[in-house]
Amino acid sequence: MEKPETSNQKPENTAYKVVVLTISDRCSQGQREDKSGKLIWELIRHLPLELIKYEIIPDEPDLIKAKLIEYADNLKADLVLTTGGTGFAPRDFTPEATKTVIDRETPGIAEAMRMECFRFNKRAMLSRAVSGTRGRTLIINLPGSSKGVKESLEVILDELIHGLDMLAGKDHQ
Repeated sequence: MEKPETSNQKPENTAYKVVVLTISDRCSQGQREDKSGKLIWELIRHLPLELIKYEIIPDEPDLIKAKLIEYADNLKADLVLTTGGTGFAPRDFTPEATKTVIDRETPGIAEAMRMECFRFNKRAMLSRAVSGTRGRTLIINLPGSSKGVKESLEVILDELIHGLDMLAGKDHQ
């Protein structure tokens, strides 16, 4: 899979480093194109964010944990957005893996996404997505579908940078 196009798209005064992680058996095996991961970058690239890594991995709990730890602890990412593995399927492990690596949950983010998306799509109630922080890294699980990614990100985009500012210890009002 190709990395989302980023040339000449980095905003001036980039403040935060972001990782996009697609968690999908089929996408990781090249059986399906990763539209959701690429869409995440399309929807957030106007923000003061720099895409430092885009990766596709299979639905393997230990691998998900290892990647989240790597991004937070080694790459010092400010934000990790995952897509996939948040539903009821037997191999959907993203929330459980995320919970094992975060220090603090940020339930308002996942609750807001579910609540607002539920108004348009009753299936939003089936999302098990979580969000939380590991050190100074904010990790947010998003659905695996492009539609779910778009709807969920639209709910949180306006407050995302403010949350990252708070996490980084910057002055905020």
